[in-house]
Amino acid sequence: MWLNIFYHKGSQSRSLRDTKGEKVNYPKSQKYKTKLKQLNLPEYSFRIIEKDGIKMILDTIRRKYVKLTPEEWVRQNFVQYLIHEGKYPPGLIGIETMFKFNDLRRRTDILVHNRRGEPILIVECKSPDVEIDENKIFDQVTTYNMKFKVPYVVVTNGLYHYACKFDPEKNKYEYLLVIPLYEDLIQ
Repeated sequence: MWLNIFYHKGSQSRSLRDTKGEKVNYPKSQKYKTKLKQLNLPEYSFRIIEKDGIKMILDTIRRKYVKLTPEEWVRQNFVQYLIHEGKYPPGLIGIETMFKFNDLRRRTDILVHNRRGEPILIVECKSPDVEIDENKIFDQVTTYNMKFKVPYVVVTNGLYHYACKFDPEKNKYEYLLVIPLYEDLIQ
């Protein structure tokens, strides 16, 4: 049975049916009863439930509830940022896309494709408590990019966001002042 369903500020009053088919109502604009940090992103509405004592957030891309960790909080907020502010098509966004690198299984946090299905952006998300260290974190995302060879990478902890474009002529990443809109990525 679904318990303690929470919505982000600004949500509408809603009702669902629990696993027994009974109607469950929950209040409008109820604030989270969790210790999630306020992020440096616009506020979005999320479905958060508690199942067996574990808070779960609805991942609208994967269409399932996933455990709400600080990193997942950043990932879900950043996906909404890409969709709403960056105009990224939700159908072209992959979350925790599995791949093999040097015979090891790895996962990208967010992988964005163009309309031909080619990867064009990798986003690495970290918990807000994790300081973004250029050497350690960027090494991880550039290692992932050896597999995908995307022109753009973003690293975020929800508080700080770093976007880079790969310059193949100089064989190095150049920092961008803004996170590119989807239309700018595919031109």
